[in-house]
Amino acid sequence: MERAGRTIAKLKTAHQHLTVEELTQAAWPAAVGKRLAGRTRVVSARGGRLVVEVEDEVWQRNLAALSPHILKNLAEMLDAAAPARIEFRVGVPRRPPQSEPAKQRIADESDGIADPGLRRIYINSRRKAQAS
Repeated sequence: MERAGRTIAKLKTAHQHLTVEELTQAAWPAAVGKRLAGRTRVVSARGGRLVVEVEDEVWQRNLAALSPHILKNLAEMLDAAAPARIEFRVGVPRRPPQSEPAKQRIADESDGIADPGLRRIYINSRRKAQAS
């Protein structure tokens, strides 16, 4: 079973309705594989040059060494729309998902009040007392 990127790239009508950049983005996961596609992001594909964002310099060096193989895979899928060269750029580091809330609430004595209305009255009266 062929991947969607390969199928889209081979369709004659796809070349008429999609831009070169859209075709290249669709073919990228099939050209490099699922693991590498998860670590990279196609930024642009113009003028025979494909710009790909990577996580760090190590990925940049390793993928630059693999670029002839990647270009060959893209040429098989995209034919004339295939880029002639690839430029790997180090992208802005993505923040990993936060396991704890970014802003932790400081516990105080009002947390012991179960009724939300009474808790709000207590907090407001405490605030007024501290202000004066």
